[in-house]
Amino acid sequence: MIFVIDSNILISALIRDSTTRKIIIESEWTFYYPEIAFHEIRKYKKLVLEKSGMAEMEYSVVLRRLLKHITLVSEEQFSHNLKGANEILGKIDVDDVIFLAVAMSLENSKIWSNDPHLNQQNKVKALKTEDVVKLFE
Repeated sequence: MIFVIDSNILISALIRDSTTRKIIIESEWTFYYPEIAFHEIRKYKKLVLEKSGMAEMEYSVVLRRLLKHITLVSEEQFSHNLKGANEILGKIDVDDVIFLAVAMSLENSKIWSNDPHLNQQNKVKALKTEDVVKLFE
């Protein structure tokens, strides 16, 4: 399976050694994340450190471990779909437009997100964590 993960999924995998982290690391699936959205991960680093109880060094190790299983997608790889994704989702949640644009650029991909706004579009199937867990089991 091919998934575009949103920032909350990646942050969740950083905070806890959870099923989310296990799926990203242990599944044979392919995961993508827009490089341009990586500022979100940096923005919430302090919160992740507080919630997880990790030291900065451990945080860096966990992040690198996750990124071994996630392909960062450059904006040029999905920019041709930004306008269409914005027309579909821009008025609902502008922050999710890039995730939809990436998914529209990848054949047979799905979006892994717990954001209900992504379910308000029908261009790309969006799955919540509970749905992804069921597929993993």
